[in-house]
Order: sequence, then structure tokens, then C-alpha cells
Amino acid sequence: MTALCIQATIAFSQAPTVYFTKEITSESLVKIYEGLGVNSDGKRVAVKISTGESSRTNYLRPEFIKSLVQRLDANIVECNTAYGGSRGTTAAHRRAIAERGFNAIATVDIMDEEGEIRLPVADTKHIQYDIVGSHLQNYDLMVNLAHFKGHAMGGFGGVLKNQSIGMASSSGKLYIHSAGRSTSRWMSDDQDGFLESMAAAAQAVHNYFRQEGRDIVYINVMNNLSVDCDCDGSPASPKMKDVGILASRDPVALDQACLDLVFNHQSSSGDDAAPLVRRIESLHGTHTVEYAARLGLGSQQYTLIDLDEQTGVSSAAAPTLRYNVYTLDGRKLLTNATSLDGLAKGAYIVNGEKRMIE
Repeated sequence: MTALCIQATIAFSQAPTVYFTKEITSESLVKIYEGLGVNSDGKRVAVKISTGESSRTNYLRPEFIKSLVQRLDANIVECNTAYGGSRGTTAAHRRAIAERGFNAIATVDIMDEEGEIRLPVADTKHIQYDIVGSHLQNYDLMVNLAHFKGHAMGGFGGVLKNQSIGMASSSGKLYIHSAGRSTSRWMSDDQDGFLESMAAAAQAVHNYFRQEGRDIVYINVMNNLSVDCDCDGSPASPKMKDVGILASRDPVALDQACLDLVFNHQSSSGDDAAPLVRRIESLHGTHTVEYAARLGLGSQQYTLIDLDEQTGVSSAAAPTLRYNVYTLDGRKLLTNATSLDGLAKGAYIVNGEKRMIE
């Protein structure tokens, strides 16, 4: 290992770890979860997914998540939507869940079926509390399992959106979308306020599960990378090819790593990240991650470890590091690279952090 790589390894040793595998299979989903070192013994476990607005959307399929859900003896959890559609009421949502095949692999708990509770928020700039389904309090361990993709209002959807909008009750969703101004009607004229409210709500759920006796972990699946969310019943076809699965205990680091893989992607014919990049930029989507970091929910810096090139994850194993590198003016240089060799001396943004290469 060169001196340059040694310096980088030391520098990133304090950053949150994000694990990566390019394999998108039920087996690799279990493998990357196990890499997080979670103790689920004796815990009531929830796996939060999106059940999708229609069978045509790109939600994570039951056959893909089945092994992980059943390994944990977990309930799948969801909340009703605020816009009507196929999941706007509990009765309609249960029909959709059955049609999508989720009942065949686990119990599905609609968390706001019997009401809602309020969680305290650390940041009261827009929202004064987070309104979530009351059944949230029935769980000790939450696996936030998100499909990373674009979104017509937030720019993109990853674990931060899945934890804020996704875990909010119907009225709680309206409260976040309106940046704290309404729990009964759509108000979407304050874009940054909406994004900042998502960050504050995600922090409320994170803090709830980081109390003694509880835990929460995060997984993003980067497949079917449409510019549209799974809440769109007729999403645009993906233009960018599948990337892989990433996981972390830090939701900010995880979403940031996924954004870096999109923005740093070397596009080619049939594999074009540009539409997704434009969707994210047009709605200032990266601000959610930036604001969440500012609130202290997590770090935009991360150590990216490739599980495909390791036989296991342990403190004794030498991690296979990956790097996403930009110039200070935002020009992409390296994507998921195994080495920083070849970079000229100077300042760069490496895995979300400004670094000097000597």
C-alpha cells in the first residue's frame, strides 16, 4: 500500500462506515445486513419498506426481501399515504399489500392503522414534533430498507425520506410537506422548508430508536433508478443501470454515498445518470442530506467498504476501501475507486470530506 493510501485509510478511520456490494440478490441483502453487526436477539423487529403505488412501480419485491425479513422474524411496516391512491386508507392499503404479495412472506403492520403519536424533534425551525404511526412504539429494532431512486418532490428518495415521510402518518406526511403549516391539506410552496422538515423528522425517529434497548440500521438498494418514486403508479423507465446495495448505521453517510455514486457515475450509452442528476438538482434534493448533517443526525463523510472483495468484516480484516472523488468546483474524478493513486497534489472532496493530497 502506498503512503498516499495509508494516509487516506487513517483519515477515514473516524468516518462512519458504509458497506457496499454490487450484487443485488436476496443473499447479498442478508450479507450486507449482517455486516452491520446488529444484535436482534429478543428484539421486536420492524423492516420499513414502501409497498408501492402500483404493480408497475419499482418497490422492493417480496421475493427479494423475504430472506432478510424471515431471518429476523420481523414485521414489514408501512404507513398510509396522504394523497389518496391505492394506499390512502387502511382498507385500500391492505388490498394493495395483498395484491403485491407481501402477506405471503410476513405480517404487514400499517403503523397508523390505530392512530398516531408525536415524537419530539431537536430542530423546531419548521415542525414542532414528528407525527408517526402509533405502532412505531411496538418495536425495538428498525431496519430502514429503502429503494434509492428519484422523487418528483424531494429530488430523490433514500433512507432519510423513508424515515421521515415513510414513517409519518397521513397527517404527519402533510405536516412535513407543508413545512409545519398544516396537517390537513397539501402545501408545497416552501421547497427548502419541506426538505429541512424531512431531515428533522428523520432525526426524531433516529433518536427514538437510539434510546437504550432499541436500535436502528439503514440499507439503500440502488436498482431500477428511475427519476420517479415508488409512489408514482406509472414511473419513468430507468436510464441508469443498477449499482448495488449499500448499508450503514449512519443515514446521512449512507444517502450521501449513494448520491456520490449517482453524481460521479461515468455515463455511457444505455447507462445514463444525467436524468436522475437533473431531477435531484432541479429540486435541491441534496439539501436534505446537507441539512441533516447540520442537525447532527449523521456525517456526510464516510468510509466506503466493498464487501465483494472481503471474506468477512471484522476489526482484524483489512477493509477494501472505495473512494468517490470530486474537485472543489464539483467536477467528478473517481467513482467507487479502490485507490487514490494518480491524483495530483492538491485539495479534493473525497467521500464527502475536503482532503489534501500531498
